[in-house]
Amino acid sequence: MRVLAAMSGGVDSAVAAARAVDAGHDVVGVHLALSAKPGTLRTGARGCCTLEDSNDARRAADILGIPFYVWDFAERFTEEVIDSFVGEYAAGRTPNPCVTCNEKIKFEALLEKAVALGFDAVATGHYARLSLVDGVPELRRSADEGKDQSYVLASLTPEQLRHSLFPLGDSRKSDVRDEAERRGLAVARKPDSHDICFIPDGDTKKFLERRLGERPGDLVDAETGAVLGRHTGVHGFTIGQRKGLGLDHPAADGKPRYVLALEPVSGTVKVGPAERLAVRRIFADRPIWPGERPLDGPTECVIQVRAHGGTADAVAEVVGGEVRIELREPLRGVAPGQVVVLYRPDARGDLVLGSAKIARTGD
Repeated sequence: MRVLAAMSGGVDSAVAAARAVDAGHDVVGVHLALSAKPGTLRTGARGCCTLEDSNDARRAADILGIPFYVWDFAERFTEEVIDSFVGEYAAGRTPNPCVTCNEKIKFEALLEKAVALGFDAVATGHYARLSLVDGVPELRRSADEGKDQSYVLASLTPEQLRHSLFPLGDSRKSDVRDEAERRGLAVARKPDSHDICFIPDGDTKKFLERRLGERPGDLVDAETGAVLGRHTGVHGFTIGQRKGLGLDHPAADGKPRYVLALEPVSGTVKVGPAERLAVRRIFADRPIWPGERPLDGPTECVIQVRAHGGTADAVAEVVGGEVRIELREPLRGVAPGQVVVLYRPDARGDLVLGSAKIARTGD
């Protein structure tokens, strides 16, 4: 098989490429240049698309003896990921840019170009297990639960999964690092990437203010309607946020307040006690079914609403194209714009049933 190995410059993608070579595939390495100004991104091995990362990827490809190219996806990354990220926050939603990047760049754009060039599949260093059963994809959690990335892959379509390889799905991260060292790959002990690659200093609020400017509004007590202070824009807040609210005075009961709701049209940020963060119902739209199997009636499942968050037992069903989820126990900090992923636990590891974008919640 002709395989295009997406090489980010980290240890995971380097070992994934090496395993694709070992499997007998005809492998070509490619690094995606995602920034028009890569020199402005963080250095020190903490990003995922810096010049440093590109050089690390090239050195790994040289050791593996495979051709290597750099493809410029900066313009598409800006439109599909950065602009979308800013737009979602402006609309009072909480996006996950890594999910968007995987969906729109690493698999839609990259795979589209790879197939056009005659490649059969794209291999990445994601930690997730993928198999084809009678031609139908089955996406499952990885063997290393601490590194599992099935959440950020759950928005891929069946056709994209049919052209994907995740060689690390059955491995633990510590074993991958050891293998990289045995292979002589210089990235063996390179730290993992963290945070958002296009926000070098990690200050999301400041980044959004530079893009959106100030949009002042009121901080309002959700229970009494009293105005508690002012803010510079709803884009500076997320549901469940506690710190940095800028309240003029503490609550009467002395307990901390949390962001409960964002109203971008009026510019209102509603705050209240922690117990009001709890939701029992989630309504999500734009569902994707990686295994081509939409839910058939009410279905017992486990849901996850953050890439590194916990899980919750639930019953989900599709009504008029909308995924409606009833939680067994209340869940806190669920925000519109997040992706909810549905899993079915079984003996072979949690199977991804589908994913959808959270539109609203209920108690």
